[in-house]
Amino acid sequence: MSLATLQGAVAPIKMWTPVHEVESQALTQLKNIAALPWVFKHVAVMPDVHFGKGATVGSVIAMKDAVAPAAVGVDIGCGMAALKTNLMASDLPESLKALRLGIERAIPVGFNQHRDPLNILERHPLWDEFEDLDDRVQNLFGKARRQAGTLGGGNHFIEVCLDQGQGVWIMLHSGSRNIGNELAKIHIEVARKLTHNQGLPDRDLAVFLKGTKEMAAYRRDLFWAQRYAFLNREAMLDLMKVVMKAHFPEVAFEAPILCHHNYVSEEVHFGEEVLVTRKGAIRAGRGEWGIIPGSMGARSFIVQGKGNPESFESASHGAGRKMSRNAAKKHFSVEDLARQTEGVECRKDGGVLDEIPGCYKDIEQVMRNQADLVEIRFELKQVLCVKG
Repeated sequence: MSLATLQGAVAPIKMWTPVHEVESQALTQLKNIAALPWVFKHVAVMPDVHFGKGATVGSVIAMKDAVAPAAVGVDIGCGMAALKTNLMASDLPESLKALRLGIERAIPVGFNQHRDPLNILERHPLWDEFEDLDDRVQNLFGKARRQAGTLGGGNHFIEVCLDQGQGVWIMLHSGSRNIGNELAKIHIEVARKLTHNQGLPDRDLAVFLKGTKEMAAYRRDLFWAQRYAFLNREAMLDLMKVVMKAHFPEVAFEAPILCHHNYVSEEVHFGEEVLVTRKGAIRAGRGEWGIIPGSMGARSFIVQGKGNPESFESASHGAGRKMSRNAAKKHFSVEDLARQTEGVECRKDGGVLDEIPGCYKDIEQVMRNQADLVEIRFELKQVLCVKG
């Protein structure tokens, strides 16, 4: 598709999706972002773009000497993990219910957590750094340790998938759990009260400035939470390996692919050092591996980036919602959910109705819109999905 460009008050907005397909609330948010004086070059908008709190989901924002915590989102470090196994579709039993129940027993979902911290994480260096985090989260130390290796709820999931060659993959989506959420909310509130943010069109876009104690505190907590999110996904992969071994003793695993899609990174673009915020976007540098999931009933994609400089070497993080959770519950029925997830071993009840495939954009169109950002290497279709 041809790149759409809108002129913002300070910076242009470059979009990998037709403007008329973006809801008005999201367009307003993008214009507010593009009016920030710290924005570098332009705002890059991914094809899964949709309205979010403060900053639009599916936006990539590079700033000079500043960062907006709401442009990261409250699930700091949320992202994906995937690994290929040596199993083939023919190795799977006709019913995958026992495997799904085994996964749900091994990995807590929703608000649940492990009874005790995982032994494999007992001596992880992250715990030694916890006391350096904001004083207001020090009472969450035990909870953070017990939630490491847990899924959460909402759009987070664990899947067993088949690729186009009928090879079996494991894929999961999760973030920094309660501790990341609490840290994000603390710093967003701090930023909103700073003097230089009082005249912004949207106070949720409040920024921290380089060289300030507030920026230093945010960076400390932000980068810790991003590491915690990676650790959480790695721990779940380890638990998944144990479950798979119990059901398939001869299973072997390739090296995992891991990527954030709600995070900040220090990078160089157009010859300048900048802080890049990706909210609902993955890094897609040339040759870099990434994961772009669809929904409970749609395909997902393992990709390699093309390093497109105009997107700040980024791509979409998934299909993107086209309908809010409340709207989905009103629009669809449990019968619709069962029909749209036919052939997938998963929950088919009202508790996950807001995750019905019909409330997401067409992932096939999303991938066509970003053909200049990524190269598709594997196409995955789930046969089992665990939701919180």
